[in-house]
This record gives sequence, C-alpha cells and structure tokens, in this order.
Amino acid sequence: MKPFPRAEISRCALQSNLAQLRLIAPNSKVMAVVKANGYGHGLLNVAESVGKYNGGADGFGLARLEEALQLRDGGVKGKLLLLEGFFRQSDLPILVTHNIDTVVHHESQLQMLETVSLDQPVTVWIKIDTGMHRLGFSLAQFDDVYQRLQACPQVAKPIHFMTHFACADEPDNQLTQLQIDAFERKIKSLEGDCTLANSAGTLFWPSSQADWIRPGIALYGVSPLAGDKGSNHKLVPAMELVSNLIAVREHKAGDSVGYGAFWTAKKDTRLGVVAIGYGDGYPRNAPEGTPVWINGRRVPIVGRVSMDMLTVDLGADAQDNVGDNVQLWGKALAVEEVAEYIGTIAYELVTKLTPRVLVELLD
Repeated sequence: MKPFPRAEISRCALQSNLAQLRLIAPNSKVMAVVKANGYGHGLLNVAESVGKYNGGADGFGLARLEEALQLRDGGVKGKLLLLEGFFRQSDLPILVTHNIDTVVHHESQLQMLETVSLDQPVTVWIKIDTGMHRLGFSLAQFDDVYQRLQACPQVAKPIHFMTHFACADEPDNQLTQLQIDAFERKIKSLEGDCTLANSAGTLFWPSSQADWIRPGIALYGVSPLAGDKGSNHKLVPAMELVSNLIAVREHKAGDSVGYGAFWTAKKDTRLGVVAIGYGDGYPRNAPEGTPVWINGRRVPIVGRVSMDMLTVDLGADAQDNVGDNVQLWGKALAVEEVAEYIGTIAYELVTKLTPRVLVELLD
C-alpha cells in the first residue's frame, strides 16, 4: 500500500492543460505561474512536466527569488519572472547571475536600480496599476517611471509591461475591459513585450492575451470562475488528493462522533475513518455533507475534521473495508465543488497542503 495521504500529480494532465491553453491563446507565449510550490503540485514537478526543454511553457512566473533559484538549481533554463519583484538591492546581482527577470512596481525598487552597480543590466517589467490597486505604478506615474528606467544603465532594453486584473473572473464585470483599454493607451507606441492575462483573462477576455499569458490555476485544471469547473474548458485536474480508510465501524442511531459530539446519527449506519485532517491541510471547517469519493460513489463527511482524521457516513449497507482508497478531490470529485461546500476557493485548497502530504508525480 502506498503512503497516505498523498497528492498524486498527473504529468499528462499538466501537459494537456498547457496544450489547451495554447489553443485558447494561439498567438501568445505562455508564462506558466508556478508560485506557491506550483500551486501545491510541486514546483519542480510542474517545471519538469511543462518546461520549455520539453516543448512546453516559454517561461515561468514566480512570487519569490527563492522559488526562482530552486528552478535554476533544478536545471530549468528558460525565462523566469519574479511577479512581486525583488525586495532588497542585494537581490539584483543574483538576478543578473541567474538571468531572472523582475517586475518593478514601487518607487523603492526604482531607486535601488538607479543606485546599484551591476555587471550586466537586468530585464524589467513595469507593473502598471490599471485598477487592481494593490501593486504597481499609477497611470499618472507611468510616464515618469518609464523615462527613469529608460535612462537607467542597469536596466536592459527594451523594457516590458504588465498589469493585473481585479475582476477577470467575473465575465460580466466591465472593469476588466476598462483595465485593458487603460493599459493599451499607455503602452501602444512603446517597444517591449506585454502581459495582462492571468487564467481568468486567458479564458474569458481574449483581447487581453497579448504577447504573454500568465496561467496559474487553469494550468492545474481548475477554473478561476465561481460555480464553474475546469472540465468546462477542456482542462483536466492535475491533482488527486487521496488517502485511505483506516477504520470501518458500526454506528448506532443516537450516537455521536468526534470532538464536541458535533454530529449524531439519525439511524444505524457504518462510519469510515479517513487518514487525513487539518494537520495535512484539509480544512477543519469542512461542514457536514462535504463529499469524498469512495469505491465509485460520494459519501458525506460527518462530525468535525480533526488534526489527523475525518469521518464519513458510508451507509448502513456499505461493503467498504480498511485500506480502501478515498479521493478527497480529483477527477471523480472536482476540487471546485469541494471548495464550494467548504466556503472557500480551489486555490486555497490545493496550495495549503502541508509537508505531511506526499506529493507524487505520475504519468
């Protein structure tokens, strides 16, 4: 029996999703976003599966320098982009040494570039705040920032450009079109690559695809749209979170189960105990009725999720046995649907798994 719990990652699914995203955005290069340990799928697992050296992604987007260095140490040779940029002036020589691009979104970064001495210039992407209002230079600041970077010998030319959408996962929200229009007005006469589209932009706003798309959650087979599934866009779940039954027991009507006697059986049944809990990253607040998949059917969680275990109602006539596989989400049970039961988003579920969960790359 394999160790449990474990997250089984499908190399074929990742490659299939990349191919589908290329069909959706045929004129764009792909910056595969692999921050947060490849959205919980394993940073090097994803890079190995969709890296350019395998005919896949044209580059990788990351949040932190440490993630980029992991990819370089793992043999990834393609373009890397720090989406949050650098945090310290001492990071800049490291970017040069390892050929890592950086976003510049704040005056402090601009000043560090203007005062540092580098052996070679660094490749920069100016982040323009067109409506997200989190990171980036305002539209009013842009012209001055662009001229300062143009005049800076430590910055490679041409300079590139990006923005980030606030509401692209709401296809009826016109803020996204306003952001696209504002971005295009600012950079229309300038040389350099552009990237606007995250997963939602790629799927729902074709005019935002530009030179590069930056798919994150969609690369892993998950839809960014509430109430939607990746399968509706011909995407395949890349992760199956699985564990095993470690106990099956008779349970009488009127008896409770778990901490706080939170759930009481209304009729005689059989309960199964699954070896996974909030210590593994499965949410403690998963309510009664949240489904798991056992032996070809859905069964509901009952009682509170504990640190190492959760309990499910198998039904009075169940024939399940200790050792049987349990799928918490995957191809049989979409992570988007599980997230809706729990009241969160699929992004959180796949990225919050703890190191106790074995992450295994499979074909």
